[in-house]
Amino acid sequence: MATSEETLELDDSNGDSNVKLKLRFKDRSEKVAQTKEMLSKQAVKIAKQAEEHERFINKVTHLMGVLGFGGFCFVLGARPQDVRYLYCLFYVIFVPLRWIYYRYKKWHYYLLDFCYYANTIFLIMLLFYPRNEKLFMVCFSFAEGPLAWALIVWRCSLVFNSMDKIVSVFIHLLPGLVFFTIRWWDPVYFAAMHSEGTISRESWPYTENKSYLWTWLFIVPLVVYIIWQLLYFLVVYVLRRQRLLRDPEVMTSYRELSKKAQKANNMWWRLSGLLGDQNRLFMYTVLQAMFTLATTALTVPIFLSYELHVVFQILKVSAAVWNGGNFLLEVMPKQVILKEKKKMEMHPILDRTVVQNLVEADKSSEVVDS
Repeated sequence: MATSEETLELDDSNGDSNVKLKLRFKDRSEKVAQTKEMLSKQAVKIAKQAEEHERFINKVTHLMGVLGFGGFCFVLGARPQDVRYLYCLFYVIFVPLRWIYYRYKKWHYYLLDFCYYANTIFLIMLLFYPRNEKLFMVCFSFAEGPLAWALIVWRCSLVFNSMDKIVSVFIHLLPGLVFFTIRWWDPVYFAAMHSEGTISRESWPYTENKSYLWTWLFIVPLVVYIIWQLLYFLVVYVLRRQRLLRDPEVMTSYRELSKKAQKANNMWWRLSGLLGDQNRLFMYTVLQAMFTLATTALTVPIFLSYELHVVFQILKVSAAVWNGGNFLLEVMPKQVILKEKKKMEMHPILDRTVVQNLVEADKSSEVVDS
């Protein structure tokens, strides 16, 4: 049997180890907090520098946007099998840059939206599971379902002098073009893609098996969508609830859409208020789920018809270009006028401050002379 002294020594050793463990976790949490703070400060610094040179950056963005879009169209026609690599390169470069900009603007919760969740799945599929037929069909459903129709419904605008708008359009447009090329223009890719345990085949996929198509183009994508919705609600409205309540400037998709809908008093605002103002978030979730359900169902006929799929690609590109023209001709002039008004309002204040500083400097110099 152990003596009382041995028992005390064991307790002391256990206590020391617990203290060391707590200190270790504390040090790690402090390092993580310091890293986050450093990244946030760098993001703010970069964004502020970008705002100081806004006009020059817009000109460079317009040039690079037009050249980049032209180059993409050339690759789409000359080497459609390489479009997926351009998409992966675009996502890896521009989504982290968007996080930096959105972190400064307090818009970073947008990056938890479904479009980024889906694009991350696309990237994983293209880079790590390119021959997985079932995963391809789920990705096809997302790309030509909710993401494609969001481009049209939420009026994404192809404006070449705005990097933010270019990225928004491409996040919704590029995946559909990638899976269009794989579906119809890349027979070599098709020949290598088949279910596990089966041999390669000439025809792809099993278009005669309608239950197979509806399972992997409709049912499974909806299950994956529900998983995202639960995770989004947990992170944004449970874990980060106090953060959102403390700072009303932090934007989420629901805050932005409800703000615009209330201002316009449109159909979405009236529908979201059917159960009262206190249930608008719930109604927004229901409406989003209905939108996803309907647009996902439409991917089945698009998947089966080349002609319908081509028409849909033209519709998406036309909508983005039309919205871009509307923004340049209707919205941007108003924004420029408002900016100039703000500058004019700021100039008298700055001039008055300069005069006061000069008067005070003169007075102080007189006192020193006397």
